Amino acid sequence: MNELQTYVNSEGAPGRRRMTNWLRGLKRDLRRDKYLYLLALPGLLFFFIFKYVPMGGVVIAFQNYSPFAGILKSEWVGLEHFQRFFSTPDFILLFRNTMAISLMNLIFFFPLPIALSLLLNELRSVVFKRTVQSIVYMPHFLSWVIIAGITFQLFGKGEGLVNKILELLGASRIDVLTNPHMFWIMLTLQSIWKECGWGTILFLAAMAGIDPQVYEAAKIDGAGRLRQMWHITLPAIRNVIIILMILRLGRTMDVGFEQVFLMYNGAVSEVAEVFDTYVYRVGIQQAQFSYSAAVGLFKSVVGLLLVVLANRFAKRMGEEGVY
Repeated sequence: MNELQTYVNSEGAPGRRRMTNWLRGLKRDLRRDKYLYLLALPGLLFFFIFKYVPMGGVVIAFQNYSPFAGILKSEWVGLEHFQRFFSTPDFILLFRNTMAISLMNLIFFFPLPIALSLLLNELRSVVFKRTVQSIVYMPHFLSWVIIAGITFQLFGKGEGLVNKILELLGASRIDVLTNPHMFWIMLTLQSIWKECGWGTILFLAAMAGIDPQVYEAAKIDGAGRLRQMWHITLPAIRNVIIILMILRLGRTMDVGFEQVFLMYNGAVSEVAEVFDTYVYRVGIQQAQFSYSAAVGLFKSVVGLLLVVLANRFAKRMGEEGVY
C-alpha cells in the first residue's frame, strides 16, 4: 500500500505542476491581452447565454413535458419520443426532402462562391472589382420575407411579371410556385442569388494573402491565367474550402426554416415538409414540446456526427480540418 501511494504521488506531481504552469500562463495572457479579451467578452457572453445555457432544455426530449409541471416534475419517458418519430411515416418524407434540398445546395450552390471568387480575383480594374463585389453582396442583406415577395411578384401564375412577359410573347404561362417538381430548384436558385456573393468574402480574403511573386514566377515560366488559377490560386485556398465544406456538412439537416416556410403551400407540401417546418408545426402549433425537442435533438446529433466524420476524413487526407 505504501508503494502504491508513493507511485500515485510521484505520478500526480507532474500533473499538478502542469496545471500550475497552465494557470500561470493563463493569468499572464489575461494581463497581457486584457483589452482583446474584453473586446471578445460580448461575443462570448452571447454564445454562452443563447447557445450553451438553452442546451439544458434538451432534457425535455426524454420527458412528457408539461409547462405547468416544469422540467423538474415532468414525467420521464426515456426514448419513447424517438421511437415514435422513427416509426412514423413522416420520418421518411422529412428525411428525403431535407436531404434532397441540402444535396442540391451542396452540389450547385457551394461551388459557385468559389468560382465567383476566382473570377473576381482575376479582375485588374480595382474600381470595377469593388463595384461588382458591392452588387453581389447586396442580396445578402435582404430578408427572406423580401426574397419570397420578389419571387411571388416574378413567378405568380396570375400577375407574375415573368408570366406576363411570356403571355405577351405568345408562350404559355409557367407554374413555378405550386409545381412540386420545381420547388427544390426554386429554393436552390433563391439561395444562390441571395448568398453567392456574400460567400466570396472568405475566399477573396484567402486569395489576398497569396504572394504576388508566385504569380510573377509562373508568368515567367509561361503559365497562362487558367494555369495560374489551377496551380496557384486553388491550392492556396484549399484549406478554406475544406473547412467550409465540413461546416456545411454540419448543417445538412438544417435547410433554413424561414425560406421553406415562406414558400410553403398546400400544393407542394409533399416536397416542402422538412424537419424545421415539422418541428414548428408539431411543436408550436400542436404544443407537442417533448416530441419536437426529440426531433430537434436528432437533427443536432446527425449534424455533429457529420462534422466529426468529415473532419476525421480531412485529417487522414493530410488537411488541417476544423479542429
